Amino acid sequence: MADTRSDGNDHTKTPVNKSGKSIKAKKPIAPIRQRLMLTWLIWLAYRLLGLPILISIFNPSSPDIFGGVAWYALWLIPAVILTPWILRGRSPYALLVGSMLTLVYLGASGVVLFSRIYGSGWAEIVVYLIDFLLLLAVNVWLFILLKRLPSMNNVVKKPRS
Repeated sequence: MADTRSDGNDHTKTPVNKSGKSIKAKKPIAPIRQRLMLTWLIWLAYRLLGLPILISIFNPSSPDIFGGVAWYALWLIPAVILTPWILRGRSPYALLVGSMLTLVYLGASGVVLFSRIYGSGWAEIVVYLIDFLLLLAVNVWLFILLKRLPSMNNVVKKPRS
């Protein structure tokens, strides 16, 4: 049974085990997994449909919407392949690979945003900024979820018989 120790203040009691080491309280995984899933799906829909439609509306040259959707569908093939692992949010290895992939997407989105700042109107910049912020949120939720999942190093394997 866990004991509690006080550092002099009554409101700060930390649980300790029998050896005197403090016990780390586990943080819940489910809310972060839900936030990640929702943000991921919003980003995919925005990137596939919202971005080409809004760019077609706000860009003075009025690029083709169907061409934009086809272009972003090609760029999203790795993200679509990764989607089942992101939605489950259980495998640290898959989420680590997903984190690396979304960091690549985030970097590309940041470069596009930076390049659009110097030659586009405010509405177009906001469209790319929303994409960047959604990707940033996906990466933040991924990092938090990876931190809260069980460690990949402390897995006890049964010996082969």
